[in-house]
Formats: sequence, structure tokens, C-alpha cells
Amino acid sequence: MLLSVCSMVLLASCVSKKDYLALEAQQKETQDLLNTATVKLNSCLSDAAAANARVEAMKEQLADMRKSNDALIKSSQDLTELTSQGATNLEKSLESLRESNLKITRLQDALTRKDSVTLAIVTSLKKEVGINDSDIEINVEKGVVFISIADKLLFKSGSYNVTDRANEILGKVAKVINSKPDFEAMVESHTDNKSYSKPPLLDNWDLSVKRATAIVRVLESLNVNPQQLIAAGRSSYVPLVENDTAENRAKNRRTRIVVLPKIDQFYEMVESEMKNLSEGN
Repeated sequence: MLLSVCSMVLLASCVSKKDYLALEAQQKETQDLLNTATVKLNSCLSDAAAANARVEAMKEQLADMRKSNDALIKSSQDLTELTSQGATNLEKSLESLRESNLKITRLQDALTRKDSVTLAIVTSLKKEVGINDSDIEINVEKGVVFISIADKLLFKSGSYNVTDRANEILGKVAKVINSKPDFEAMVESHTDNKSYSKPPLLDNWDLSVKRATAIVRVLESLNVNPQQLIAAGRSSYVPLVENDTAENRAKNRRTRIVVLPKIDQFYEMVESEMKNLSEGN
């Protein structure tokens, strides 16, 4: 500043006032230009800083977009893999379902064959025994044939000695059993609930068992294979109706012959079917 003042004084002493004023005006103009340029420079610097900031922001945005794009590509790949795996799992499930349906179909076929045999037995029994006899009932429950015969046709009152009519009826039943060597015949004897005691028998248990074995012996004498026969006494504990009248007690006194496939053979048939399925046969 001091140098400037000295210069001005020196110039003032060397130049005229007119020249001095002209120089002074020129200096002012130059200073104004400098100030304007400084303002513009600062503005440019500010704009440059803002532009740089925008560039950095755009770089960050671009980096985020690239990350998002990479994530989308990976998600797409994962989705493709999952879709492929899902398709594989679905195919496996469908195959398993087809195998299950095949197993069910084969088992149903096996049961149908068994039911066909059962129906044939019923038809044969009705033809042999005579369905019109109200004291003889033949029916099928869950694939098992039941022949229910009133005790008055088989035994004398209060006795386990069989009647002549029993031999006639059981002879027809024996023919059917003999025609089915792979089946079993279980003889179930049922009594009413009236107290029974006639030595050597003690009660209805004894009476029902003795009646069952008596029927088994008759069937055996009619050349039925004893390995097919089962004797079972049920006493009075499985009544058809209440034991409250003489008529109802007569209904409950009965012998039931159950003709059914041998359990072991039936399970062997099912196991054989399952084995064939597992081996793809």
C-alpha cells in the first residue's frame, strides 16, 4: 500500500494532473475488471464443486445400480435353479404318486379277487343250504362269509349232542369248505344268558365250547380237513338282541360258521404285491 502511495506521489510529481486522472480511471477500471473476474472465478469454482458433487453422487448411484443389477442377476439365477429343482421335485412327487396309485390299484385288485371268491362261496352256500330257511342266515361282512344256524336245527334242548338235521345241514356246508382248501372255517357257538349247569358242564362257557367242538367233529367226520377248522365258544356275551323274551333268547342261541381266507396267506398275498411293486414288476 505504501509502495502504491509512493508510486502515485512519484507519478503525480512526474505527470500532469490530466494524465494522473486518466491513469487513476484506468486503474479503477482494471480493478473493476479484476473484481468481476474474481466473482466469476468464484462462481465457476462453486459450479465446479457442485458438478463434482453431482458426479460423485452419480458414481455412487451407478455403483448402487450395478449392485442391484448383480443382485437381480443372482436372484434370477437362484430362481432358475429353484425352478429347476422344483420341477425335479414335482416330477419325483408325481412319480411317487403314480407308484402309490399303482400299489392301491394292485391291492384293490387283490381284494376284488378275494371278494369274488367270497361271493362265489355265498352263492354256493345259498344254493346248497337253501336261503328260504328262516333259521339259516348267510351274509357277508367286510369280505367274510358268515353262516348262522339256529341251535334248534343242530342240538337238542340244553344239550351239545347234534341232531339228525344237523348232519344234513353240515354235510352241505362241508362240501363248500372242502371246495376251498385255502380257507378256514371257524365254528362259533353262542348261548343265551339263562344260567346253565348240567354236569359235567359248569356254565354257558362250557356249553358253547362243547357245542363248537361237536360241530367241528361232525365236519371232520364229513372229510373236512381239520387244519381248516377252528372251534370257539362265545357263551352269552355276543348276543344279537336283548335276552328279554323267549323269542329273543332263541335268536341268540345259535352257531355261526365263519368262512374266511387264512390270515397268513392273505398277508402273504399283500406282501407279495408290495414286493412286486418295489421291484418294478
